[in-house]
Amino acid sequence: MAHLPSKEQIMEWVADNPDANSKRDIAKAFGIKGAERIELKRLLKELEADGQLERRRRHYLDAERLPPVTVLELLPPDGSGDLFARPLEWHGEGPMPRILYAPRESDPALGRGDRFLGRLVEVHGEDHQYQARLIRRITAAPHRITGIFRKEAEGGRIVPIDKGQDKEWRVRPDATQDAQNGELVQAEQIGPKGRMGLPMARIIERLGDPSAPRAVSLIAIHQHGIPDDFPDAVIEEAEGRKPATMKGREDLRDLALVTIDPSDARDHDDAVAAFIEEDGGATIWVAIADVAHYVTPGSALDREAWLRGNSTYFPDRVVPMLPEALSADLCSLHEGVDRPVIAVRMRLDAQGNKISHNFHRGMMHSRASLAYEQAQAAADGNPDEQTAPLMDSVIRPLWHAYDLLKQARARRQPLDLDLPERRIELTPDGRVKSVNFRERLDAHRLIEEFMVLANVAAAEELSRRQRPLLFRVHEEPSLEKIDALREVAQASGFTLAKGQVLQTSHLNRLLAQSQGTDFDELINISTLRSMTQAYYHPENFGHFGLALKSYAHFTSPIRRYSDLIVHRALISGHGWGKDGLSPQDMERLSETATHISETERRSMAAERDTTDRYLAAFLSERVGTEMTGRISGVQKFGAFVKLDETGADGLLPIRAIGQEYFHFDAGAQLLVGSDTGLEIGLGQRVTVRLAEAVPMTGGLTLDLLELDGQALPRGPQKGKRGRAPRRMSTKSRLAEVKRATKRRRKT
Repeated sequence: MAHLPSKEQIMEWVADNPDANSKRDIAKAFGIKGAERIELKRLLKELEADGQLERRRRHYLDAERLPPVTVLELLPPDGSGDLFARPLEWHGEGPMPRILYAPRESDPALGRGDRFLGRLVEVHGEDHQYQARLIRRITAAPHRITGIFRKEAEGGRIVPIDKGQDKEWRVRPDATQDAQNGELVQAEQIGPKGRMGLPMARIIERLGDPSAPRAVSLIAIHQHGIPDDFPDAVIEEAEGRKPATMKGREDLRDLALVTIDPSDARDHDDAVAAFIEEDGGATIWVAIADVAHYVTPGSALDREAWLRGNSTYFPDRVVPMLPEALSADLCSLHEGVDRPVIAVRMRLDAQGNKISHNFHRGMMHSRASLAYEQAQAAADGNPDEQTAPLMDSVIRPLWHAYDLLKQARARRQPLDLDLPERRIELTPDGRVKSVNFRERLDAHRLIEEFMVLANVAAAEELSRRQRPLLFRVHEEPSLEKIDALREVAQASGFTLAKGQVLQTSHLNRLLAQSQGTDFDELINISTLRSMTQAYYHPENFGHFGLALKSYAHFTSPIRRYSDLIVHRALISGHGWGKDGLSPQDMERLSETATHISETERRSMAAERDTTDRYLAAFLSERVGTEMTGRISGVQKFGAFVKLDETGADGLLPIRAIGQEYFHFDAGAQLLVGSDTGLEIGLGQRVTVRLAEAVPMTGGLTLDLLELDGQALPRGPQKGKRGRAPRRMSTKSRLAEVKRATKRRRKT
C-alpha cells in the first residue's frame, strides 16, 4: 500500500503522459504490483465516477484535456485571419478549449467545416490552449439541415423547415442525441442513403420546442449559422473597457447634438446638429460613436466583430456585432452623458451643395434622445415637453438643412423607390399581435440624407488622403435585367428610355409614370429586382442607386464592421492615435470586403426567413379566408401573389389555378391556359383564398378565385367538347385598366 499514489499524482501523470495512460502504464510508472493493482483500479474508478478522468477503451484521459490525436472541425477564419478548429468530442465541464490550426506549406487546403485528424500540442500564455497539425483530412464539410425530429420505433426522421426542401432525412437510434418527438434539431448528413432511399443524418444539436415563444428567430439563427453567443474572452474584454477620456480629443460638448432613432432603439450610434448660415446655407454636424477606441485591431473583440460582420435584426431580438457592454453602453450616445465620437462638420451653400467638410475626433454630450415621431411632431408645430426647449437650437436648424439637402437630392436624382417596410408587432410572450407598414416621416428622410452626406464625406476624405478603405459599391444593372424591366413597363402601358446610357433619372421617370396607378407596386418591385446587389470593395466603382461617384459606410460602426474599418482609416489618416488601421487590416482588405459582404447577405436571408415565418404564423388562424393581392412573380410551377393587407408572398400552384394545362412563357412572364386561353401575368389583381399557412417554413399556399375582378372561366366539362370563350389579351387588358385609371382620375 505504501507505493499507492494519491489521486492528484495520478492526475498529474496522466496529463504529462497522454500517449501512455492505460491502467498497466500507470501501474508500471508507480511500481504497483500484486494486490495493490486492485486498489489502483478502485482509485481510477473513483476518478472516473467524479468526472476527473474519462475512460476510452483501455486508456484513461483527463476529462478537462483533449487527447493528443483527435478529430477536429475547421472553423471560419477570425478577424486576424487565424484558423481555429473545434473538437468533435468534448466531455469537460469547462468551456471548450480553443485550438489554433497551424497548416504546413505541404498540407492540402482545408475549408470551413472540413473534418480532419489532428495532432494536438498544449500551449501556454496564448489566447488558445492547443495548436493542431494536420495528420489527414477525413471529410469535406457535411451538409447540414435544420428540422423537426419525428421519433419512430427505430430512430426517427427529420422533416426540414426550409421551404425549398421537401425530402426527409432518416436518423439511426444511436444518432438521435435523445431528441424528443417534435423537437427542433440541427443535423448533418452521414454516410450513404438509408432505407427508402432517404439520406441518413445524425443530430448534432437539440434546439428545443419549435412552437415556444420567440423560437422563430432562433430557427433562423441556427439555420443560417449566425454566431449568437460571445466567447468568454470577448465578454471579459468588453466589460473591462473603461470610458474614454478627453486625452487627444476636441471638446464638442457645447454643440447641440441630439440622437433621433426608433422609439424602441437600445443603442444610439449617430447624433446630428445643424446651424443656419447668413447666406441661406447651413452647417451640419454628424457625430458617430468612436467604436475604434474600444475595439482595437487584433483584440478578441475585433476578431469576433470581424467574424460576425454585422448585427442581425429580428422582430423579437438583435444578434449584435458587439457585446452589450459596448453596443448599449460605452459606445451608445445616450442623453446627458459624455461619449467619444468621430464627427464630421459639413458646410452647405444655399442650394444644398456640400462645399467643404472636415473631420474631428472629440467628446460630445447629447442634448436629447428623440424618437422619429417626437421630432416630426415638433417640426410640424406640436412640440412636447422635451422638444419645446429645443425648437430654435435644434429642430428648426435641422429641418432648414434638410430642405437644402432635398434640393440637392432632386438634382442628383438617386433611385426613388417606394417600397413600404413591414412592421411586425409581438405580444410579450412572442406571438404576432399585428402586421403593419411603417409610416415614412420626414424625420426618417432627414436622418437618411444626413448619413448619406457624411458617408460621401468619409469616402472623399480618405480618397484625397490616399488611405485604404472599404467602399460601398452598387454597380449599374445588366442590360438583360433592364430589358426585362422594359418589357414589364411596356406591358403595363409605360415607357423606359432605350438606346442611351442608363441613369437613375430614367428609372425615376418610369416610377413617376406608375405612381397612383394599379401598377405602382409592380413597377417598384420590378425595378428593385432589376438592380444588382450592393457590396464592399477596396476599389471604388461608384454607387448607381444613390447616383454617387464615391461612397463609404461611416455612420454605423456599432453594427457594421465596414464602418469600423473606415473609422480606423480616418484615425490613421489624421494621425489621431495608434488605434487606426493595422498592417494586417490593410493586407486583408479584400478578404474582409468579401467576408462582410457575405455576412450581410446571410443576415438579410435570416431576417427575410424570420419575417416569412412570423407572417405565416399570423395568417395561420385565417386559413379559408378570402384575400386580395397582385401577381408579383410567375414560374412554370405557379404564380406568386403579394397580399395587400400584410405584404406577405403566397404561392398559387398550377393545380390551384384551373383544371387545364398551362404553358409557361418565360419571356413574357405569362402562364397561358391551353383550353381557356386564360393568361396570368405580372401585376394582375387577384382574389384568393388562403389554403395553407405553415409557420415552420413560412410557406403560404393560395387558391385563385378571381382574376382582374372576374371569376375564373371553366374549362370543358365532362361529356362536352369545345373551348370556353377566350379571355381578353394581355395588351387589351392592360389598355382597359389604363383607360379605367384615367377615368377615375378625371372623376
